[in-house]
Amino acid sequence: MNRFKLIAAVHLFLVRDNQVLLLRRFNTGYEDGNYSVPAGHLDGGEEVKSAAIREAAEECAIRIDPKDLEVVGVMHRYSHDERIDFFLNASRWDGKITNAEPHKCDDLSWYSLDKLPDNIIPYVKYALENYHEGNWFMTYGWN
Repeated sequence: MNRFKLIAAVHLFLVRDNQVLLLRRFNTGYEDGNYSVPAGHLDGGEEVKSAAIREAAEECAIRIDPKDLEVVGVMHRYSHDERIDFFLNASRWDGKITNAEPHKCDDLSWYSLDKLPDNIIPYVKYALENYHEGNWFMTYGWN
């Protein structure tokens, strides 16, 4: 019997002084020119926090200790297919944040959680707003 499978991804909120780090997608074929947070798919056989730590290293060249990560949101989302997105917040990290993937990202900038850019991926904006309001579970795209 074939079971239904969901695509799972992690999204990392790096927050300091009420600002979140956003990266502008470039040359990826998905939402290019729009802002997101460091993110990526789970590779399989990989725990959620481990995936977030891997993405932080790959995209921002920083190291995060698992004890400094907290799952702050889960989204059941429908786009072209169903997905589960895990949103994690890092309270601390080691290293200087740099654009470690300039072939996929053309800007890393800090934005106020109260004034996000207009060109942010809509479901990421929704997740950040829910995080800011303390809501941990959300659905998106089911209309």
